[in-house]
Amino acid sequence: MSVILGEGDFRYRVAENWAHLPDGWSFKEVASVGVDRHDNLYVFSRGEHPMTVFDRDGNFLRAWGDGLFRRPHGIHMGADDTIYCTDEGDQTVRKCTLEGKVLLEIGIPGKAAAYMSGEPFNRCTHTALSPQGDIYVSDGYGNARVHKYTPDGKLVTSWGGSGTDRGRFNLPHNITCDGDGWVYVADRENHRVQVFDGNGKYETQWNNLHRPSALYMPPGKCPICYIGECGPVMNVNRKAPNLGPRVTVVDNKGNQLARLGALHGGDKPGQFISPHGIAVDSHGDIYVGEVSFTAWPNLFPDVPRPDPLRSLHKLIKLD
Repeated sequence: MSVILGEGDFRYRVAENWAHLPDGWSFKEVASVGVDRHDNLYVFSRGEHPMTVFDRDGNFLRAWGDGLFRRPHGIHMGADDTIYCTDEGDQTVRKCTLEGKVLLEIGIPGKAAAYMSGEPFNRCTHTALSPQGDIYVSDGYGNARVHKYTPDGKLVTSWGGSGTDRGRFNLPHNITCDGDGWVYVADRENHRVQVFDGNGKYETQWNNLHRPSALYMPPGKCPICYIGECGPVMNVNRKAPNLGPRVTVVDNKGNQLARLGALHGGDKPGQFISPHGIAVDSHGDIYVGEVSFTAWPNLFPDVPRPDPLRSLHKLIKLD
């Protein structure tokens, strides 16, 4: 019997065992996902083959990136059939063709900026594009900043800094833009999404979230945002229900439209472990990548990791 998630206009059927990897291959864990204009899915994982590509039916098409990436973290699909790959371990953002040719590299490979210096990059996390092609990078684990670049990779400005005040960050983990140029930052450990204009001026924030980790807005002037939330990891609330991990759908004011997932995390159908990347195709189907291998011992310290451990979901939208 199929598992159904969601409510109202946002109801989905869980597609189990959807992606068909070649024999002997493994994602290990999926850092991010993206969908091109043909509804092919790009899976940025931490296995031996960092970028794997599938069609809508889960058939394997190709792979690339072997030896190029150190620790994949985020991908963003450009409108010009390109893909921006954020490499936390290598301190770089690479703009690539959909076949893996590197067109632009931002950052110095293997060289991190000083911790919390505000200079790019120290374990950058994700990339987004404005409607004009400006490049925004959230930076991330060893920094507390957002950097804005020209389309050809020249630094324009940076904003943020460590803290809990408006405009400051406690692990800016993901970033996206809408069709009007507003910039949305998943301020993960402050349990909020902050909204800025294109130059970093604070506008508002969305709350009612628990460790927001993944963001996705469909292209254009769409009033919907999909948010992946991590589960609790502290001893005092690790087993508490209704804190995630989950996927939340909100409107452009941050009002909740639906929540997908169970009261507790896990590896059963309809449960999540650690939503880390989200993409939605032209049919409204949702793809969720999870850093399951890393998250499992934090969520379930007394339970051995399942083998194999699921790290990719497809949720099929119901009419």
